[in-house]
Amino acid sequence: MKRARQAAPGALPMLGLLLLGAVPGLWTVLLRREAPELAARGHPGGGQKTFRALLAVPAAEGREERGGERRFVNAASTTPPPVTASSPVERGIFWSRDLEAQVPPGFAAEEAAAWLTAARAARVASLERGGCGRSSNRLARLSDGSRACVRYGISPEQIQGEALSYHLAGVLGMQERLPPLALALVEARGRQWEPVREELRGSHWAEGAVVSLTRWVDNLTAVVAPAPWGAEAGAGQRLQPLSPGELGALPPAQLVELVQWSDLILFDYLTANFDRLVSNLFSLQWDPRVMRRATSNLLRAPDGGLVFLDNEAGLVHGYRLLAMWDPYNEPLLRSVCVFREGTARRVAELHRRRSAAAELRRRYRAREPLWPRLGFLSERQAELLQARVDFVYRHIAHCRAQAAAR
Repeated sequence: MKRARQAAPGALPMLGLLLLGAVPGLWTVLLRREAPELAARGHPGGGQKTFRALLAVPAAEGREERGGERRFVNAASTTPPPVTASSPVERGIFWSRDLEAQVPPGFAAEEAAAWLTAARAARVASLERGGCGRSSNRLARLSDGSRACVRYGISPEQIQGEALSYHLAGVLGMQERLPPLALALVEARGRQWEPVREELRGSHWAEGAVVSLTRWVDNLTAVVAPAPWGAEAGAGQRLQPLSPGELGALPPAQLVELVQWSDLILFDYLTANFDRLVSNLFSLQWDPRVMRRATSNLLRAPDGGLVFLDNEAGLVHGYRLLAMWDPYNEPLLRSVCVFREGTARRVAELHRRRSAAAELRRRYRAREPLWPRLGFLSERQAELLQARVDFVYRHIAHCRAQAAAR
């Protein structure tokens, strides 16, 4: 399959505006943590590929390459949405309704449901290498003509984490930012996989393994982290809040993207996903230019909508590594004090009812037929999810109190 050329990522807006309600002091991103696993492997100078090996912790042989998953076109083809000139923030901490109305719709629920139904019923017509991340993954062409990335995890918990992250996004009301995802059972003699039996032999996938199918999306472009995590970021740098006046001075198209960034950072904190902006921040300790390059597992659609790709580091895998990655995830969350009102309302409901795991379980079991193959969160993981929801709730309350005091 001919791949689209990769475009050089363009400069993105300042995400620092999200810091306007953070504690007036300076939030310090702890970027000097020791990384013995990486040091033991030696540093090739780039940092990004070395970081990927952490996805296989503690197995040293589980090194992972994701360079193939980039479906780029020329960034100039991205058309920023029009927005009104009204105030971008309402009641101190919420993006305005006018601004939210301009956010690209992403994957509509009806569209996603239709694709999932078709993908589960379709046969896999062909499997191709490349385009879907690490070498064990494949790009599948389905019998209905659509395409999907088939991910075969280093361990089952990565597929479980990706599926649970997808459905948690639904609980939070932000699933439109993630490509539709379904689980599939690898059975060489089964109806779904029979046309690609020979390709399966070369894939080294285990018979009976559970893989994920995610909808292929064309014409996506790279996303570079905004300031102060973009080109200006450096190891040990402190993040400083911007004033409401600075926020109001930003171009409308930048604000539209930042609405989506606020959801992304909150989502990655709840799932403890370290394989996106956090991985770039971590790599600053040996690669000072890493923030000038594309953010891992985040792409932009032609209409300006952000696409949260490849969330397999979330929840199950991420919760095992909290001690290592929360020194990065927590400052990122604390630096965001402007939220989508709907997101904040859902967090408040999950906090009040203490129902984060229960609602995730209910949705997962109702919408994923193969959920018993991978199971659900352990009791401890469910407790961690609720604790992180409670932490986000308290942080939003803190932002509200600060806004009222201004």
